[in-house]
Amino acid sequence: MNRDALTAPLVDQCSGADHHRYGFELPARVEFVARARRLARERLHFWGIGGDVHDTAMLVVSELVTNAVVHTDGDLVACELLNDAERLRITVQDQGSSPAGPHVCHTLEEERGRGLLLVEAVSSAWGAYDSQHGPGRLVWAELPHARTSRESGIPHARTSPESIPHDPQRPC
Repeated sequence: MNRDALTAPLVDQCSGADHHRYGFELPARVEFVARARRLARERLHFWGIGGDVHDTAMLVVSELVTNAVVHTDGDLVACELLNDAERLRITVQDQGSSPAGPHVCHTLEEERGRGLLLVEAVSSAWGAYDSQHGPGRLVWAELPHARTSRESGIPHARTSPESIPHDPQRPC
């Protein structure tokens, strides 16, 4: 396995210093998508995230990991969950992807690509960018915490991925 192809800052396996960031790597094989969901589910439970945010996060993890496995040629897939006061960000990195990158399918004629349409529909923002540490691409999605919108009484506005600046120092 080529571990160097994954971005080292993406995965912080020693989350003792920061209990709001959790990452893991799995073999890039379809049979490991369920394990990705289980690891994410356990961490969300540990953080006390349940309800709609939990269910939506499980869907997003499943879609992003599946896309990374099915549409790339790498040996590993990395997933990171970043939980802050306002949102949960899910980032999945592969080791190599097609030149066109991930895209949303807006027509029913295409056999594939509808998973990202689903991610787009359930997240407040999502996007993708090439890894700056070797081959591969990172795809991310953000989910607002339900308690944030209830407490403020203000619904979260959808943010287009293009409006979120990419900060190379903080890939997530």
